[in-house]
Amino acid sequence: MTPSPGTGANPLRDAADRRLPRIAGPSGLVIFGVTGDLSRKKLMPAVYDLANRGLLPPGFSLVGFARREWANEDFAQEVHDAVKEHARTPFREEVWQQLIQGMRFVQGTFDDDDAFERLRETIGELDKAQGTGGNFAFYLSVPPSAFPVVIQQLKKHGLADQSSGSWRRAVIEKPFGHDLKSAEELNATVEEVFAPDQVFRIDHYLGKETVQNILALRFANQMFEPIWTRSFVDHVQITMAEDIGIGGRAGYYDGIGAARDVIQNHLLQLLALTAMEEPASFDADALAAEKTKVLGAVKLPKDLGRDTVFAQYAAGWQGGEKVIGYLEEDGIDAKSKTDTYAAVKLEVDNRRWAGVPFYLRTGKRLGRRVTEIAVVFQRAPHSPFDHTSTEELGQNALVIRVQPDEGVTVRFGSKVPGTSMEVRDVSMDFAYGESFTESSPEAYERLILDVLLGDANLFPRTEEVELSWKILDPIEEYWEKHGKPAQYPSGTWGPAEADEMLERNGRSWRRP
Repeated sequence: MTPSPGTGANPLRDAADRRLPRIAGPSGLVIFGVTGDLSRKKLMPAVYDLANRGLLPPGFSLVGFARREWANEDFAQEVHDAVKEHARTPFREEVWQQLIQGMRFVQGTFDDDDAFERLRETIGELDKAQGTGGNFAFYLSVPPSAFPVVIQQLKKHGLADQSSGSWRRAVIEKPFGHDLKSAEELNATVEEVFAPDQVFRIDHYLGKETVQNILALRFANQMFEPIWTRSFVDHVQITMAEDIGIGGRAGYYDGIGAARDVIQNHLLQLLALTAMEEPASFDADALAAEKTKVLGAVKLPKDLGRDTVFAQYAAGWQGGEKVIGYLEEDGIDAKSKTDTYAAVKLEVDNRRWAGVPFYLRTGKRLGRRVTEIAVVFQRAPHSPFDHTSTEELGQNALVIRVQPDEGVTVRFGSKVPGTSMEVRDVSMDFAYGESFTESSPEAYERLILDVLLGDANLFPRTEEVELSWKILDPIEEYWEKHGKPAQYPSGTWGPAEADEMLERNGRSWRRP
């Protein structure tokens, strides 16, 4: 029997070839707060890099919105300078000349109705001149306090309205509130204007190749998944360490702190990806469902005083230079209790992970800049080796290095060459830079392209954001009511209290 068209001998004939690049259709991007550091260092270079890689449509349009009294030419020069300084890919004049055709600038403040009318007219003009098809994403690179007014202005001036066959999307940068109540209020404000599938919450860590590789490592390799359980895993450590202080961010950072800035979003998302069950597919709904289950199963320690730590960096040495403590930084109140270091012990209360602690830590002015997930395995139940043969042997570990040296390390015991039976730890490394010829795209490249494609796989949903605050809020409330932050010298790996938190259970922090 002759097979009907589209069926028969080759069942993959109509499937998309995932080796082919995904290219955005007709579209444009409006950046609010386009004069800020994020836009200059990350967003504008990412747009150029996407264009340079051929992943944007020929008529792609970029609109900047800010208070500066710029003409279109001034904005184009600003983008040009940012691209020259921060772009990942080489500058090519022909790419730039094509990109510049769709660049426009709208001057105004967020409460300026006339400015939003000019924005609406600019978008209409670009639809005709560049063929953007009415498809625009609005990127809110603005302080959280400005989110509601910008969202309401988009609604008021019809900019959020989708006509038949076109789309409008809102891109929101973290922080998504500063506690559960504010997050719920923000979500309600946004979803009053945009449907849930129109909202893209940016957590740039989820755009990193190594983070996405967690899913490949776990679910594409039979050797790992069977041992990814409480039967074999002793504990998990998730670390995001920075070697810098707060710099000029006192106004933003003081009152927020390390836990709200990093644990609530980045580290809890890494925990969810590490602990989740295999999704039915890798579409956005299936991924979000499994991450939500994990976050909903997270259990706080019974004694928050023993199993959480908050601290501030004191004066010390960093990179051969003497540096000041947090309380001496410009703009910081000498009585501030804001944490620059936070460590918490959590558990995931389900069949796979019951009893396995997840230790999350983040801090500024630590030993070095590194983000990693370390899955530390239980010791062998029986060892035929003499104690003296294995005294330098630690526990097996699988370490996913998120930054800066992206890759995976497996630590295991191996015999030392020689006549005696001596076993020591050795490491087996996979590094992205050595295994693949193409450099990894910046996280913002991937995420901006996904927004334009409408692919929400890497963007936290409302439920995930609110569950993360439900985890963190009781910890923050406890810290606020009890005592003051510990201190740690700059350039070290944190306060003694954090070491003691693990030592009570016979464990220790990794020193990456």
